[in-house]
Amino acid sequence: MSRRVEKRLRIRQRDDVERGMAKLNPKTMKYLGIRDFVEVVIAGKKRLRFRALALEGVPEGEVWANAQELRERGVADRTIATVRRPLNQV
Repeated sequence: MSRRVEKRLRIRQRDDVERGMAKLNPKTMKYLGIRDFVEVVIAGKKRLRFRALALEGVPEGEVWANAQELRERGVADRTIATVRRPLNQV
């Protein structure tokens, strides 16, 4: 059985990101094996799924998502979360 690759990253609230989208560094996406979607798990309780978009301007230790959407879901800016490829994405 293969090991799931995941990484602890900081979630940033950004107004320039569309709802349902998350921007990640391309190197981070390659390391995690992310192609289309990314799963963000906060404290083992909140599980969020976003469409992933590669952007060189995003620092490797961060994930950018829509500020309003994160506030609605109760996620504060600069929260540390586990980021990984969703289970059903092969």
